[in-house]
Amino acid sequence: MLTMPNKLKQDDSPPGPSSSATASLSTTRVSMRDKLLVQEVAELEANLPCTCKLSFPDPDSLHCFRLTVTPDEGYYQGGNFLFQIRVPPNYNMMPPVVNCLTRIWHPNITERGVVCLSILREHLGDTGWSPMRKLKDVVWGLDSLFTDLLNFEDPLNTEAAEHYLHNQEDFLKKVKDYIQQYAR
Repeated sequence: MLTMPNKLKQDDSPPGPSSSATASLSTTRVSMRDKLLVQEVAELEANLPCTCKLSFPDPDSLHCFRLTVTPDEGYYQGGNFLFQIRVPPNYNMMPPVVNCLTRIWHPNITERGVVCLSILREHLGDTGWSPMRKLKDVVWGLDSLFTDLLNFEDPLNTEAAEHYLHNQEDFLKKVKDYIQQYAR
C-alpha cells in the first residue's frame, strides 16, 4: 500500500537510469498542499484531543479525512459526531471545508451538516482563516463546538438556538433524542 509519506519519498528521489518512462508517468508530482498535509497530519495526530479520532478512508489521500468527536461533558456527552474535512488544492490560503455527517440539534451546526466556526470563514479578520492556521486549529475548534464554543447568541441554526432560549429542558431532551437516533 502506498501511503502519502512513502509517496513523498518516491517523488523526491532523483531520477536515475533505472527510472522508466512508464514509472515517471505513473508517479505524479506531489503538490505543496500534500507536502504540508503530511507535516500537519503528523502534528495533529500527536496533539489530538482525547475526545477526537481521525480516520482516512484513503490513506493515499490526506486531503479528505474524517473526524469523530465524542464529547465527554456537556449537552452532547455520549454522542459520536462524524465530520468530513476536505482540504482544497489551494490550502493553506483557503480553509478546509467541513461538513457534519451526523444529524444533530445544535445552534452552530445545521441539520444538513453546515458548520459555523469562525476560523473556517475567509476574510473575517483576526478570528477567520489565515495561512498561519493549521488543521489542528480546525479540529480543536470542532471539538470546542460541543463545550466552550457552543454559541446561542450568534447561531447558524436559529431554530435550535431559539428552542434553547425558550425552553432549555425541552432543548436538552431533543438533543438527547437526536443522540439516541443519529449519534450512536
